[in-house]
This record gives sequence, C-alpha cells and structure tokens, in this order.
Amino acid sequence: MSENPSPAPEEVPGNILLEATGISKSFGPVEVLRDIGLELKRGEVHAIIGENGAGKSTLMKILSGHLAPSKGTLRVNGEKITFTGPVDAERHGIVLVHQEILLAPDLTVAQNIYLGRELRKGLVLDERTMAEGAHRAVLDLGADIDPATVVNRLSIAQRQLVQIARALLVPHQIVIFDEPTASLTPVETEALLKVIAAIKGKDAAILYISHRLPEVKTIADRITVLRDGNLVGTYEAADLQPVDMARLMVGRDVSKLYPDRAEAKTGETVLEVENMSVPGFVRNAGFSLKRGEILGFAGLVGAGRTELLEGILGLRPAHGTVRLHGSPVHFGNVKESMQAGIVYLSEDRKGKGLLLGQNLKVNLTLAGLDRFVRGLVVDRKREDEALDRAVRDFDIRTRNRDLTAGQLSGGNQQKLLLAKMMLLGPEIVVIDEPTRGIDIGTKEQIYKFINGLAAEGKAVIVISSEMPELIGICDRIIVMRNGEIAGEVSGEHMTEAEIVVLATGATMREAALVAESA
Repeated sequence: MSENPSPAPEEVPGNILLEATGISKSFGPVEVLRDIGLELKRGEVHAIIGENGAGKSTLMKILSGHLAPSKGTLRVNGEKITFTGPVDAERHGIVLVHQEILLAPDLTVAQNIYLGRELRKGLVLDERTMAEGAHRAVLDLGADIDPATVVNRLSIAQRQLVQIARALLVPHQIVIFDEPTASLTPVETEALLKVIAAIKGKDAAILYISHRLPEVKTIADRITVLRDGNLVGTYEAADLQPVDMARLMVGRDVSKLYPDRAEAKTGETVLEVENMSVPGFVRNAGFSLKRGEILGFAGLVGAGRTELLEGILGLRPAHGTVRLHGSPVHFGNVKESMQAGIVYLSEDRKGKGLLLGQNLKVNLTLAGLDRFVRGLVVDRKREDEALDRAVRDFDIRTRNRDLTAGQLSGGNQQKLLLAKMMLLGPEIVVIDEPTRGIDIGTKEQIYKFINGLAAEGKAVIVISSEMPELIGICDRIIVMRNGEIAGEVSGEHMTEAEIVVLATGATMREAALVAESA
C-alpha cells in the first residue's frame, strides 16, 4: 500500500454533492486545519479518520455550518455556499449527528426527536403521531425504546440512538456522523450500519468519523486521513487494511495494540460481591476481584453493567453483600467508596468525570483537594507540581496549561481523568468505557496505563462495549444479560463468539456470524 494515494478518476460533475477546497481554520493564533480538500460523491460512504486533535470534528462542523472556515471554499451541488449556521446547512440537506449528546435531558424521547419541528392538529400538539413516529425512528436503528421515556433515564448508548433518530428526521442528501458507534455494542452498531447502507442506497452521501478501524473498513467506500490538522491523503477503502489506516493516522506502526497479559500475576481476593441488586436494573449479581487482576464486564446496552458497579460504589440505591478484604462494607455514596480505596471513572467523562469549563489543574486536584490544602489555603505550588507530573506520566498533550478541560481532545480528557483518580492512590480502579471516542494511538497508551496499574498490584475492573478490547486486556470477562450475570469466560474461551452467546442467548453459530460482522 502506497503512502501517496493515486489520483481519483475524473468524475461526472453531477456526481459530486459536496466539494471543500483549501479549508483552513484558526482559533486565535492556533491553526487547527490547514488547506484541506475533500470531495463527497453521491451514493458513497466517505470516512474521515485521524488521531484525537487531528481536526476531524472541526472539519465536520465547518461542513455542517456550525463553524465558519478561516479560509477556503465550500460548494454544494456545484454551487458556492457560505453557511450562516447549521439551520442553513440543513436547508441544503446537510445534517450532523454530533459526537456529544445534545438532547434535552428532562424531555421525553418523542419530545426530543420532534423538538423544534413539532406536529400539530389544529392548535394542539399531535402527541400520538409524534410518539408513533419517534418509536418507528428508533426501531429503524435496532432499538425498542418507549417514546414516553424521559431522556435522563436512558443509557448513554440509548441517548446516542435517539440523537441519531432525531437527525435522520430532517430531509437530507448528506449525513455527517461524528463517532456514531462510540457508545454502541456490536449488535447496535450492526443495526446502525444497515441504516447507513440504506441511506447510501437512496443516492445520498455519508461522511463518517470513527476510531473503530475495522468498522471503517466495512462501511466506507473512500477514506480521508488527517494528521495534526493536515491532509495525509484520500484512499480507496479497498486498498487499505485497518493496520494501514492506523499507520497513516499516527505516522508509525501500531500493530501491537494490547500489552502482554500472559505472565500477569494476581494475588489475594480484594473484593467480593454477592446477591447484589439494583432496583430496575440488576438482580442477584455476584463476582470476586483479585489484586493485580484486570476483570472485564461485557454485555449489550441495558444489560446492567454500569448500574451494577454504580450500585456497589454508592452511586445508586442497591442492596446485597459487599466485602472488601474480607470485611463487610456498605457505601452510601461515592465519597465513602473513594475513601475506602475504590475509584470510578465514569463512561460519561464530559458530563460526570470532568469540569469542562475549568482548567486542567482544577480538574486534576479537585477529588483530592484536601491533599493540597495547608491550613485554609490551597498550596498552588504543589498543585502545579502535581500537574507537571500528570502531564509527564500520562502524556497529556496540551499546548497551554491554562486551557480548560473542554478544550482538550477526547483522548487527553481521558488521560486527565485517569491522572485525577490516580492522585487518590486507589487499590481498586473501575473504568467504564476507557477508550470511547479515542483514536488508536491513544488507545494503545490507555491500555498500557491499565496494564501498568495491574502490574503495580492494583485490582482493575473494565466495563466496555468493545469485545476485542476486553479480550485484549483482561484476565477474565463477566458477561451480563438483562440485568443478570449470564456467565464468565477466561483463557481460550475469551472469544467474541462465546461472549455473544452469553450476552444475547444466541446459538454459537448465530454468535459467530454476529462476531464476524462486528
């Protein structure tokens, strides 16, 4: 595979839906995109890949009217366009499915899907038709979600599906997906990819951002690679394998993604859970965890993985038996579990893990602020030193220490969250979706960090929707289905097919087909 893409054949003029030429974007003195060119053809899936901070999301926001380019030209159907905003882009048939969840949490699914485009019967809202339309829209994505459910009661993955359904309700000729499957398991991902194929079949075009490179290989016709705000090139997807994509993204070989666990040493049992129930989510769950072990939790969306750990750690009402080093404990809130040496890194790092509007130092030291207080005064020098260590030890890449957490890329936000929790010196680390929305180069780093924690003698629990991730880094994997523990796999039985059997109740033949498509 050549580093330099071959020239594209001459196109029929009417075949180009969108053309971007010389697109650049600066925020103050910092240039985040430089002279990007892109053509989007009718009836194609065009993937955009690159590391966190490569400029992918910025480019998508420019193409969808959320940002104006500093330089460059956009053409839609051959006509030069300057968007006045996202509504203007939608008028031209361009819709963006955001990476961030942008729903109203206190409204229902139906209300969110039709927000700003409500259906009426005379002077009153047509609630019934909107409920039916909303239910049909999420069913098309492979999910059966009650349209009367308030969004704040949904899982992250379910919210993402609602957000996608809302975007697809807009008449469209171009749909831009920014990490649409980051929150989804392989089963939900498969349903979404079928929807995308259907959109393509209607002669529309899809721009698709994803860090899941096998998924990109499956769905894309062409692939554009960005690195550090620059265009590396555009390639035919048939000419690239995932390992080629990874090399183009990071500029180096990343063929060994997972650290070796073959010689991992585990010690005594540190945590035991029996008959744990979380009302409405989990029934009679039990497991144990050893020092130096990495224990995975797999299952479909809604299986109860996150809720089980949140119940154990005092984030949700729960009842059952929990023993820490053999002694019974009950955590009434997360502060108590942290004081006992257990930390939890939420799957929603932006909503629950970090204060996006605060600087890096505040985010790093907030959970352990008492360690930086002398008398009634915060020791700023010690805070600065802690930030220096965190930036060095966790490779937090930032051009300016005064940036807010929200200005970091997703991968650097996750590193900051890890550094924040490790300041507390925990014995047990629970990490929910450790690499959601993170590029392959940073994934490699996160896996090494997790492996290092276990090597230091800490016990680690990883909840993940990515089966290869769990298989690659864990010693054992517990699989949940419908709020119960369906089984456990380890050793040679840690395969995607065996996990799917437990997670879905499918036969091994059916599971093998699902695992192969994932």
